[in-house]
Amino acid sequence: MTRTPDDAAGPVGGGPPARGLARLRASGPREESFTSRLRSPAVAARVGVALGCCFGLAFVTGLISHYAQLPDPPVPFPTSPSWGYRLTQGLHVASGTAAVPLLLVKLWSVLPRLFAALPRGLGQVVLVGAERAAVGLLVASAIFMLATGLLNVSQWYPWQFSFRSAHYAVAWVAIGALLVHVAVKLPVVRAALGSDVDDAGLDRSSATAQGALSRRGLLRVTWLAAGLAVLATAGGTVPLLRRVSVLAVRTGEGPQGVPINRTASAAAVDVAATGEAYRLDVVRGDRVVSLSRADLEALPQVEQSLPIACVEGWSAQATWTGVPVRDLLDLVAAPAGSAVVVSSLQQRGGYATTRLPGNFADDPRTLLALGLSGEPLSLDHGFPARVIAPDRPGVLQTKWVHRLEVEEGGS
Repeated sequence: MTRTPDDAAGPVGGGPPARGLARLRASGPREESFTSRLRSPAVAARVGVALGCCFGLAFVTGLISHYAQLPDPPVPFPTSPSWGYRLTQGLHVASGTAAVPLLLVKLWSVLPRLFAALPRGLGQVVLVGAERAAVGLLVASAIFMLATGLLNVSQWYPWQFSFRSAHYAVAWVAIGALLVHVAVKLPVVRAALGSDVDDAGLDRSSATAQGALSRRGLLRVTWLAAGLAVLATAGGTVPLLRRVSVLAVRTGEGPQGVPINRTASAAAVDVAATGEAYRLDVVRGDRVVSLSRADLEALPQVEQSLPIACVEGWSAQATWTGVPVRDLLDLVAAPAGSAVVVSSLQQRGGYATTRLPGNFADDPRTLLALGLSGEPLSLDHGFPARVIAPDRPGVLQTKWVHRLEVEEGGS
């Protein structure tokens, strides 16, 4: 067989010839292919600081939300201020939304580094490889967090896993990878932030092409995009922004002044069970007090102005009327500090049974609500009765309540 010059230059084992490899390398993008001055450490560092702040705020507020949903937290979640969860969850969604354009600009500005040639020497290759692996983990986890978070806000779940568990676990991965990345890049970040944004001292040698925007112009556009993203979605939490929040999936408005996430039909509530046959059972051990809707209405009624805030980021302030849960527990002589298991008539979906810790059950603002905005509860808002408590995630404000069971020794 006659061997070609390319065959002679290649390895005997049948691998790609050296000239073929050279052509492949030449045909793909290289770090030197990116010539824009905008792709610089000066831009990446400044956008990275803003992105890190958004990630940090989303992480902290996400931990608060996760803790608030624990059925039996080691330290009781506070009942005051009543708007605390509304604030933290609103900040969580807003910071995550702002992070989307920031992440896109950050990735665009550092893209040339992906195609940088590996250094010589095994030690340097290992270090650079580890750094790139950490960056890859950070990017993947960040994209996962932002994508699933936005889909959760839209209440669209095209997956089979638990959003809350997965979101919580990946958040730790993302924040850990972020801290590693910051530690590795800290010298470059400090140098970039300590010099003028137009300083070319840290630029790649090929970054010489002027673009349509200056670096300051790009940063202004980035801040504007992040601000507009928040403005377009924050109306779900901030009433004053509802007219301009065109992308807010929930505006904080709905029937009786409050949005509805899950209807009675979606929860498979038997409408017959909410009629004359309805009974609320208050249970402590072998002691049971059974109350009809009329019995509940005959008890002293209390009116409370409380927000309801959902994990999707929307919230609404409303006036609720009903019986304090503590008054109902007194009917079975439940001790102060008793936790309560709340059961719903719903037959489909999560949170059909929730746990009301003792500090919430004892708070005089915690109601078994019978009315909303001066009217009886609508069926979709939880008729005949629902729980409403201060500073509590909306998923735990159980609707269609038919049983309150005191936990002996619970708190």
